[in-house]
Amino acid sequence: MKRRTFLLAAPFASAAPKKPTEVLVVIGPSNHPPGTHEVAAGGRLVAHCLEHMNSLSGFRATVLEHWPQDAALLNRINTIVFIGDVFPPVCLPDTPRIMADLDRMMQRGCGIACIHFATGLQAKDVPPSGDHPLLRWMGGYFSTGGATHHKSVAKVFSAVTITPASPKHPISRGWKQFTQDEEPYYNNYFGPDNNRMASNVTALATAMLPPESPKLEVVSWCVQRPDRGRGFAVVMPHFYRNWKNEDFRRFVLNGIVWSAGREVPRRGVETNAPDMAAFTPESLEPIPRKR
Repeated sequence: MKRRTFLLAAPFASAAPKKPTEVLVVIGPSNHPPGTHEVAAGGRLVAHCLEHMNSLSGFRATVLEHWPQDAALLNRINTIVFIGDVFPPVCLPDTPRIMADLDRMMQRGCGIACIHFATGLQAKDVPPSGDHPLLRWMGGYFSTGGATHHKSVAKVFSAVTITPASPKHPISRGWKQFTQDEEPYYNNYFGPDNNRMASNVTALATAMLPPESPKLEVVSWCVQRPDRGRGFAVVMPHFYRNWKNEDFRRFVLNGIVWSAGREVPRRGVETNAPDMAAFTPESLEPIPRKR
């Protein structure tokens, strides 16, 4: 079990609040090949970027590869970021305790953000109705294989264009449409009302998928919950190298900042290009797929 805390704030950033905005990054298990998912490196990269923003300061990120036992830590967290293969709480030890802890955190208004496969729930994780706390905490989820209530789709495409869906939302600040090779999950699940989003859920990004029969699909969304907490979901990136894309990186960091209850800068979160190798990925490039 590893714990890393990054504390250095970027120079020339805006004035920080008296208390740091606390972000907990929880890295779940993954068995994807090098260059894809890279959840440990991705979690460390996200934490580093949050603490080295050029346009915003006052963030402190704790990175863990397990669920913390420290109740004091959980009580001071402003938002929790999950990255891993499926929603990590359902595959880490002692799932009932983790879900109970999360429920208490959400009730006090803590934010939640899930990245790529961490947006996903398997058939065994949900009842046939599709109900799950993540649906309320985050506004929707990626329904993986085997589910009977809904079937989302996961495919890798060589070029996917991601378009802002709500330009006036704070999470949309400072980033523009971009194209990259990607595995954006689509036909995601938003609830039993004919899969329509709830009134407090906002589509943030869309893509025309699949290319052979294109339909406008939501690939990122957020929710403003009644408990005052906020949830953010982005079903990317599949490839670790995509963190180099400034528009994509700004988009994700905007979402995490917003989920923590902080104001997103007018031009969005600005960061220097990270040294991708510094976060010890298994590979910067994926293993070539067999043809």
